[in-house]
Amino acid sequence: MIVDDQQEIRAFLSEGGPFEGAEPVTLIETHISLIALAGKSAFKLKRAVKLPYLDFSTPDFRLLACEAEVALNSLTAPGLYRGVHRVTRDEAGALRLGGEGRLVDALIEMARFDQDRLFDRMAVAGRLTPALMTQTARMIARVHRTAPVSGDVAGTRRIGDVLSINEAGFATSRVFSADEVERLSARFRSHLLRHADRLDRRAAAGKVRRCHGDLHLRNICLLEDEPRLFDCIEFNAELATTDVLYDLAFLLMDLWHRGFADLANLTMNRYLDDAEEDDGVVLLPFLMAIRAAVRAHVTATQVAESWGPSEALVREARSYFALADALLATEPPRLVAIGGLSGSGKTTVADRLAPRLGVPPGARLLESDRIRKSLFDVPAETRLPQAAYAPDVSQEVYREIALRAGVLLSAGACVVADAVFDKPENRARMADAAHAAQARFTGIWLAADTATLHRRVRERAPGPSDATVDVLARQLDRLPQVTDWRHLKADEPVEVLVEAALKG
Repeated sequence: MIVDDQQEIRAFLSEGGPFEGAEPVTLIETHISLIALAGKSAFKLKRAVKLPYLDFSTPDFRLLACEAEVALNSLTAPGLYRGVHRVTRDEAGALRLGGEGRLVDALIEMARFDQDRLFDRMAVAGRLTPALMTQTARMIARVHRTAPVSGDVAGTRRIGDVLSINEAGFATSRVFSADEVERLSARFRSHLLRHADRLDRRAAAGKVRRCHGDLHLRNICLLEDEPRLFDCIEFNAELATTDVLYDLAFLLMDLWHRGFADLANLTMNRYLDDAEEDDGVVLLPFLMAIRAAVRAHVTATQVAESWGPSEALVREARSYFALADALLATEPPRLVAIGGLSGSGKTTVADRLAPRLGVPPGARLLESDRIRKSLFDVPAETRLPQAAYAPDVSQEVYREIALRAGVLLSAGACVVADAVFDKPENRARMADAAHAAQARFTGIWLAADTATLHRRVRERAPGPSDATVDVLARQLDRLPQVTDWRHLKADEPVEVLVEAALKG
């Protein structure tokens, strides 16, 4: 609910009051903020609103929120936030920055950056690459590792509180019918009951932390070619203190909603590779659904406050509502293991298959190259010495793949495993893991001629694999006879291979 139209300070901003120089001012408005851009500076105003989850109804409340925003965001976006200004009235009755007069409002001053370096714009422009999203996922994992742990171990209660906020938000909207909201709310409550034990175990293990809280694409930007988080939730510590995977879920939902399923799945997997949060993978569709519901009712609120045509906002709110509903679907666990010699294209097929397996954001990828690097506690791109490929180490890698797959499948998640799988005992491990979890299993062997394998290994870009043509030569010397898994021709188009793997 808007409690003050703030027309005077809007005019102060649009007319360039806080800016040095005479550059034209650009205004950007969200449901809780107004940002004014000119020259090398930006000033952010908290809108005078009172909602179920925030209260910016008085200048004092807005000043406190501004101060908290600068303090918190300076940790993840150093150099972006310059400080907070009190807006007062001078003796002539005009608004001014600072001064000793009565507080009229408050503004945050920020360094202006190219808006095309916001991740939502980069997504539209096709500039979000796998490499950049890998870098982003690792950055978020680092932020979560250092975030303050909550002393409250009630993980279920916290998520239940979010559901209550969503229900209150939907109650203020006329976009959705009461029957629609009641049905969706009942589904959410059912899923909360189903996941309650896991949520509480994660809270007891320190997985509930003071997070960003609003981690969607528009709140990530490139600063000095590094992805940075900004504009976190400062106005409600309870809302921002949550399971780290609920924080991540907003970014995954945003990517998926915008049609970037491959990047959503990749971001999830690269985060999990660094954060070791596999115990919560099965929660992600549910947590993404909650995030979609948040966007649905927030967008519906904007419809009520819109000064112009609202048809586009209504469509957007409904698209989030539909995604929330779809994310609450359930699918049985499934394991697809993809084997083949170096250069057969295992990782390419696995990467394209994972987003299409199970409920969004798709399957957990277990790659032998990445798991081997994690055993030696080095980044995936670091080359390992030959000793790291000794038979006993390789057996440990395969045991780890099977163990992780079994745990994930038993929890209800889908898994794609990517390794050479040339030894029958390692292939049997995967089938056994699926059988023990009562999950469907598909084993795929990618076969290619020697010339194709050599060419692909020679032309391969740097990455987690340390395979060379010498490694391939040794594999060819002991060429396995794989009869227990389905053979596919590695030179087929990747989409054909993915469809074949899906059909099993």
